[in-house]
Amino acid sequence: MGVLKKFALSLWRLWFYILLGLPIIIMLPVLLVVASSEKLYPQYFICARIWAKCILYGMGLFPKVKHEQQMEKDRSYMLVANHTSMVDIMLMLAVNKHPFIFVGKMELARIPLFGYFYRQTCILVDRKSQRSRQEAFNEAQRRLKQGNSICIFPEGGVPGHQNLLLDEFKDGAFRLAIEHQIPVVPFTFYDTKKHFSYDFFSGGPGKLRAKVHHFIPTKGMAVADKRKLKEQTREVILQELKNPSFD
Repeated sequence: MGVLKKFALSLWRLWFYILLGLPIIIMLPVLLVVASSEKLYPQYFICARIWAKCILYGMGLFPKVKHEQQMEKDRSYMLVANHTSMVDIMLMLAVNKHPFIFVGKMELARIPLFGYFYRQTCILVDRKSQRSRQEAFNEAQRRLKQGNSICIFPEGGVPGHQNLLLDEFKDGAFRLAIEHQIPVVPFTFYDTKKHFSYDFFSGGPGKLRAKVHHFIPTKGMAVADKRKLKEQTREVILQELKNPSFD
């Protein structure tokens, strides 16, 4: 890679971190109010979607979504997707109009400014700690009982192996879905690794495709069925990654 291209990519990556904070600064008075109470979460979610779209469009990343099924208002769902990039968070927000709550890794709470609102509005988990995983599970249960939807990246983080298409899924999302008898909504994200991977000198502007698959019902399932549900969901996403049906 030439020096000029490395320099351009460095500026582009730096611009990402500026965009991460700039919309928050602009919306700060509103965010402080709507992040102060769980009752105001739907209003906070609107702000979060604006923030996500500002980052994506500001980076020249353009979301395009295809729905096999539409979510209904005032119903709870378990949203799951493959995870290969930091912008998966923004893409999930950009392509969903119905409020949901992220279960995400605790490390992101360290990012200045962004981290404050992340702590206030998301369910944080340290995946290395059994206690933290249990506390996150309990908090997700509480928020589901309030009628919220939950979003979990079930790989438990970005796969460490660069050539791995889709890592194994953790159980948590599927156990929660079964216990609360809510549908699992699988998402396939095709392009986030290509356009914004964790390799600093890679990527670039382009289209970010997302597919919302047919929902997987959990009605009548028992917790003992979580493995079957997990494997069924993973297979839907894996086959779509192998044989994309979205141009």
